[in-house]
Amino acid sequence: MIPSERRDFIYRHLHEYKTVSISMLVELLNVSHMTVRRDIRILEEEGKVISSTDGIQLNDALRQELPWSEKAHIHHRHKRAIGKYAASLVEDGQVVYLDAGTTTFEVAQVLAERFNLTIVTNDFSISQYLMSKPQLNLFHTGGQVDKRNYSCVGKSAAMVLHTLNIDIAFISTSSWDLEHGISTPHEEKVLVKQALLKVARRKVLLSDSSKYGKYGMFRVCPISDMNDIVCDVRLPISIQEKFQELNLELHIVNI
Repeated sequence: MIPSERRDFIYRHLHEYKTVSISMLVELLNVSHMTVRRDIRILEEEGKVISSTDGIQLNDALRQELPWSEKAHIHHRHKRAIGKYAASLVEDGQVVYLDAGTTTFEVAQVLAERFNLTIVTNDFSISQYLMSKPQLNLFHTGGQVDKRNYSCVGKSAAMVLHTLNIDIAFISTSSWDLEHGISTPHEEKVLVKQALLKVARRKVLLSDSSKYGKYGMFRVCPISDMNDIVCDVRLPISIQEKFQELNLELHIVNI
């Protein structure tokens, strides 16, 4: 691997396992301790990781998301279960918004077999997948193209959403917690998600538990702005209890 590929591997590995030791990375990458430490130093300078007593771990202050193609393989079993459950919340005849993301893509795969639905999305992967389903009405927001995440973001996409009435919106996120709410490291995504808060009758946050406790620079909204949260069973019980004190429905999906 070239250096940039090694650093991408380390970053992906941390998204899957949260912490990793230097000796383990030496073994996985088949390189020297010095090479691994040099890669870690660069990742630390980029704000992606921090050193811990056990090795290294992700920085809770999220500064960059993985691209769509890489995120799709991380915690896929959990995303699939969350997506299947989320699809069960959709009623016939509804206008459904699927936010850009790999978990919402799992929702799309289930809804693809349904009838009498209108799907709105800013995600190119979702729209491409649903394009072959003639029984569904399909709208794409258009807008500024985010090439890393195969989606449209920014003011133009938000303006389209402001012209619609959405029955149920499935909202994705790379980072969320009670203190920072829903956040993102990318400013262009904020306008789209905030537009959904205004036009959607029911707002459902979809996220696997690995994203809880992280936060990006740009705040979208407090958690209390959601009507529902769908997450997996690995979300700590203490956190689940705190959410139950809010006026929203927390759906915990068994894997």
